[in-house]
Amino acid sequence: MDDKRVALVTGANQGVGLQVAKELATNGLTVLVGSRNFERGKAAAQEIGLGAVAIQLDVTDRASIAAAAERIRKEFGRLDLLVNNAAISNTRKQALGLSLQEYAKLSRASNASLDEMRAVWETNVFGVLAVYQVMLPLLRGSSDARIVNVSSGVGSLTTNADPAYPRRAFYGPVYPASKAALNAITLAMMVELESTAIKVNLVSPSFTKTNLNGYEGTESVEEGSREVVRVALLGPDGPSGTFTRWENTTIPW
Repeated sequence: MDDKRVALVTGANQGVGLQVAKELATNGLTVLVGSRNFERGKAAAQEIGLGAVAIQLDVTDRASIAAAAERIRKEFGRLDLLVNNAAISNTRKQALGLSLQEYAKLSRASNASLDEMRAVWETNVFGVLAVYQVMLPLLRGSSDARIVNVSSGVGSLTTNADPAYPRRAFYGPVYPASKAALNAITLAMMVELESTAIKVNLVSPSFTKTNLNGYEGTESVEEGSREVVRVALLGPDGPSGTFTRWENTTIPW
């Protein structure tokens, strides 16, 4: 058993996930660095240093999730913080060498690839729910448990329904709608757990320079991870049921 808070971050071998794992470890947590590719996870844990432990976790593979949960149960007996960060934005953009604008034109409701949509939703929606279902018993073993789901402002239905929203043209059924679905799934978690001590929060990082968007983002990884880290470190008196971009800056559903 470990007296330190135990956190699991999915997709933690690069980008926002890696930065969040680093900062949680710096704040004294034991951080399980979830990575689909275990070698990359080990390299990331080594880079983070003290407090980081690599764990193989593919959110699209139920056996992988179950094995990770069993390892956490055996080694730590509980989970205090779950950061559902693993996500993909597409399967074709980089292969075709497209910019975000070019890719958006190939991802409209009329021409989006259903195979690509299924692959993205498998990670961003079903993967998050699968991890939640398997890790919930471990979170129930904590006296101060929190779930932080990393979404995106591009999934806000309210925002995208406004014709004046400047990024409205980018809304499509592949990535943006997957985040809208993730928001809906998160709301279901919030409703299920609101009578318990387990807190659930939804966070959007900034438009961050990461592999997710082909490094076309405008914010640094440190800046983009800031709100995820802040919410992840909230104590037992911190709020639940929020959807924020920055402190005190909420995003409409």
